[in-house]
Amino acid sequence: MKRYALILGSSSGFGRAAALELAKEGFGIYGVHLDRSATMPMVEELKAELTNLGADPVFYNVNAADADRRAEIIHDINERSGGAASIGVLVHSLAFGSLQPLVFIQEGDKPVTQKQLEMTLDVMANSLVYWTQDLVAKNLFCENSRIFGLTSAGSRRALPMYGAVSAAKAAMEAYCRQLAMELAPLKITANAICAGVTDTPALKKIPGNDIIIGNAMMRNPNHRLTTPDDVAKFIRLLSKPESLWVNGDVIRVDGGEDAIDLTWWKPNS
Repeated sequence: MKRYALILGSSSGFGRAAALELAKEGFGIYGVHLDRSATMPMVEELKAELTNLGADPVFYNVNAADADRRAEIIHDINERSGGAASIGVLVHSLAFGSLQPLVFIQEGDKPVTQKQLEMTLDVMANSLVYWTQDLVAKNLFCENSRIFGLTSAGSRRALPMYGAVSAAKAAMEAYCRQLAMELAPLKITANAICAGVTDTPALKKIPGNDIIIGNAMMRNPNHRLTTPDDVAKFIRLLSKPESLWVNGDVIRVDGGEDAIDLTWWKPNS
């Protein structure tokens, strides 16, 4: 039985790069994405690349946080596999949340609403739990499977307008730790991948992203941003059977950006 990677948020950024790298590792690809007609040509281009790599891609253009759509996809995967375990990797790379302050301080502030806060947590964190629950319930995970959730340094740092997303990232890390413990008897690992600052569509939506990029370029000893390929190559590495003992961790993939403080350093002009 061919092993598949199920990638939530598969059409761009980390999800797209992970799909290509895992296809090179021999995985088939199930991709869940939400795209309108303007960006569908890029999705079709990705599917063609995956087909050329022998990944037998199946993509679902739906909201991955919708319970009914999730049930439909799980049913379809179960039907396609004939009820056999087929998912070897689950990647959660959904980046859709509210970028607003938590409280009103000055004129013009629009604090996040309860609905927006709950939506951000649901899409960017809780949905990992729901997908995992359904895959386990249907026995669709293969033995020695891998779960990866994308997080960021924002899980433990305060940034303007980032409160709701920061909470979701912190929850993602907590869920990966808990899943690591609960799924260990099934030989399924769960890890959060903490990428460095990466030039993705999600980053461009964060207020002050130009400052974030500038600071990352200064701090990183390589003086470049992390790329989706950097992260995808690491996911591919951890998808191998030999990585079973890497579990319940938050792993930085940032070239040393977070660990090394070079903010004091200024290059010669």
